[in-house]
Amino acid sequence: MTRVLFQGVSGVADLSASLSSRPLTTDLCSLTAVVADDKLREECGVVAIHGHPDAARQAYLGLYALQHRGQESAGIATADGHHLANIKGMGLVSEIFTDDVLQKLPGDMAIGHTRYSTTGDSALLNAQPIRVDSTKGLIAIAHNGNLVNLGNLRTKLERAGAYFQTTSDSEIIVQLIAHSRASSLVDAIADSLSQVEGAFSIVMMTRDRIFAARDPRGFRPLSIGRIRNIDGPDTIVFASESCAFDLLRADYERDVLPGELVMVTEDGVTSRQYATGFPQTSCIFEHVYFARPDSKIYGRWVQESRDQMGRQLARESHVPADVIVPVPDSGVTAALGYAEEAGVPFRFGLIRNHYVGRTFIEPEQRVRDFGVKLKLNPVRNLLEGKRVILIDDSIIRGTTSRKIVRMVRGAGAKEVHLRISCPPTVSPCFYGVDTPSKRDLIAANKTIDEIRGFIEADSLAYLSLDGLLKACDSGEKNSFCVACYTGNYPTQWVDVEDILPAAAGV
Repeated sequence: MTRVLFQGVSGVADLSASLSSRPLTTDLCSLTAVVADDKLREECGVVAIHGHPDAARQAYLGLYALQHRGQESAGIATADGHHLANIKGMGLVSEIFTDDVLQKLPGDMAIGHTRYSTTGDSALLNAQPIRVDSTKGLIAIAHNGNLVNLGNLRTKLERAGAYFQTTSDSEIIVQLIAHSRASSLVDAIADSLSQVEGAFSIVMMTRDRIFAARDPRGFRPLSIGRIRNIDGPDTIVFASESCAFDLLRADYERDVLPGELVMVTEDGVTSRQYATGFPQTSCIFEHVYFARPDSKIYGRWVQESRDQMGRQLARESHVPADVIVPVPDSGVTAALGYAEEAGVPFRFGLIRNHYVGRTFIEPEQRVRDFGVKLKLNPVRNLLEGKRVILIDDSIIRGTTSRKIVRMVRGAGAKEVHLRISCPPTVSPCFYGVDTPSKRDLIAANKTIDEIRGFIEADSLAYLSLDGLLKACDSGEKNSFCVACYTGNYPTQWVDVEDILPAAAGV
């Protein structure tokens, strides 16, 4: 059963007993017991609501739209001007936040978080929002990203007397705020954010204010929206992706700028730049894979970027074929663009079972190898005797790609050509993406032809880096982090061993 924590003004209470009538399923995405998926893991999703009588439910809806960014844990904190409550649990948003649970979260302000761990133990203790009672008052924080200088900062803070409740890097930011010598809270937040390095999009809440900020390089997305209220002040909302605004019936206004700190009070919205002069290095993999196609990220619709990736891929590496088949779901949009550009029919030749990933337990390796067959099923009459071009968004380890190629060939395909809508992933990410170490990245250790041989395809081609950058160009002169494709990191290089590993566990 999912265990849920409730944090009110008097402390932390276990709500597991009150939920005992409902069999909640613990999310096992971080365990090897789940169907092996050769994909990078999403980071996290954050949402914030200010000025809504049912803020908790609005945060719940926002997190529901952001569920794809993390399925391990979720949490919502609310405030009413006097008190701050926090409930978080392991599992999906819909499993944790029933009507009864949402009623325990009163207030017209809320922040929420859905998590896949990249640092810190995968446990309820590290589920967010994290709530800390400090010298600056009661603060709740939800964070998407990864800090690369957390080891030094944590040691410094512990020597200054800080006591950490979690192993998550997100708590370091709150502790920096608590130990800041700045006189006001907003100055303390700005001071603290200027000390951390890496990727972060953050929402914070006190008893009476909401804060939102992005790191100076703008690694992770964070957008501002507005719910227009006829009978009162507008509701201000923040979310990792603009797709959350559609569910909340909020209008997208703009992105939080890199290095910007936004504060929302009952008097309105104010903003300040706490850091300037850093080149923008937004994560391009948001457009390649992480974000939903119906989101606007870094000023450009993801759907448009992926369509252009597919079209550019066709221009660069098309071969004669009878049918274009996406690897669902992440390869669909690029495959549509490829098919239109190449003039070859698009068909759903692989059907995905969406109900396998969280329920099928694999006790042995020989059963685990069967996982792809449970998750994907070929449509034989569309593939048999055909020259097939498979479109996928990436190859990480290569094991899943090999299984899919074998499956399509086993369904009678005459030829199987694999096309990837991004360049080869050759380096790990330190900015909030759970990338395997370099020794596990197939493109870091094999040539493209060697990879082709490993996955048993008739041909293999990746989208060029220039082609990817062209596809994601919004005309706003965005600059992207492409370290996973080049090994050139925009911040000081930190060895992967210096970053706390995400430990598997429930």
